[in-house]
Amino acid sequence: MNDISIIFTVNPGATSTKCALYKVKDKEVKELASETINHPDETIIQFKNVSSQIDYREGLVRKFISTRFPKRGKIIACAGRGGMLTPVPSGAIKINEELVDFSLNRPVYQHASNLGAPLAYRVAQTYGVDAFIVDPVSVDELTPIARISGSPDFPRFSFVHALNVRATVRKLAEKLGKEFEEMKCVVVHLGAGFSIAAFKLGKIVDNDNRMESAPFTPERAGGVPPIPLINECFSGKYTKKEIINKLYGAGGVYAYLGTKDMREIEQRVKDGDEYTTLIYNAMIYQICKEIGAMASVMSFDIDGIIITGGLAKDKILIEKITEKVQRIGNVYIYPGSNENEALAQSVLRVIRGIDKFMTWPVS
Repeated sequence: MNDISIIFTVNPGATSTKCALYKVKDKEVKELASETINHPDETIIQFKNVSSQIDYREGLVRKFISTRFPKRGKIIACAGRGGMLTPVPSGAIKINEELVDFSLNRPVYQHASNLGAPLAYRVAQTYGVDAFIVDPVSVDELTPIARISGSPDFPRFSFVHALNVRATVRKLAEKLGKEFEEMKCVVVHLGAGFSIAAFKLGKIVDNDNRMESAPFTPERAGGVPPIPLINECFSGKYTKKEIINKLYGAGGVYAYLGTKDMREIEQRVKDGDEYTTLIYNAMIYQICKEIGAMASVMSFDIDGIIITGGLAKDKILIEKITEKVQRIGNVYIYPGSNENEALAQSVLRVIRGIDKFMTWPVS
């Protein structure tokens, strides 16, 4: 009997590592097994930084593979979520020692996604196959006019959930019977962080930068007024690390309401809590404003508005957003992050010779 060709994927996040095994059949992939490995706060806090978590997470990843691997299975490639790299074009990047070293020791920002390349590479080394990252968050395809910020010292740049943005556009293109490279749409990724992007003819030509100017999220402050922020930075009350934590991790909904659990927030709204409802509606208000802004980039000539990410499962949120923006374009919902599937499908396109891969360092 023939071996089962398998692509292994790994997607590390701040408090979990999502692993999956995908069976390859012709031009498609089918999930064989997946697991979200949760990492308790009391465990993560013991590590001095993200990079020092690599051995801990690798052990859990290998346990997943050993317990869920099918008989006659054969890994033909591995893929990891790309981290905070320097700007790169969209597409697949073959992982080498240089990329592993950069991800662990010199990333642009500290984030758990930096472990995606090292974890995929270590597993691939065991099985003697190639490993790739695909559409890391540092994909930067902004147009020249989109880079102008208002000061030449601070040009705009891109940090975006590129993997899920591009994967959901492919799904909508198939649904509409159009080519991926013909699509024009606004993609709204809503998770712990938000990305609201203008996708035009195969590229993410503008976005709200998930780390800087996005609407506030369950844990991020988004685009706060700069003068009060500058004053706080020089007040002597906070260290740089504390200020960054106010913006990323302890900002947004958490700063206002003391929780990042949007299920709890939704229940408070249902129970009639006025202040919670105000903050919840303010988040939706900012999301909708940014959708309009990104639609304007394409002169409001779009194929639709895609809403994706974990919060796309929130029926109240989806109803409120749809009500506000449906006059701009049809709204399509793809709940969840879809990132492991997108990794496997993209790597299969490389294996089949449909897409080419890049080699690190990427200019």
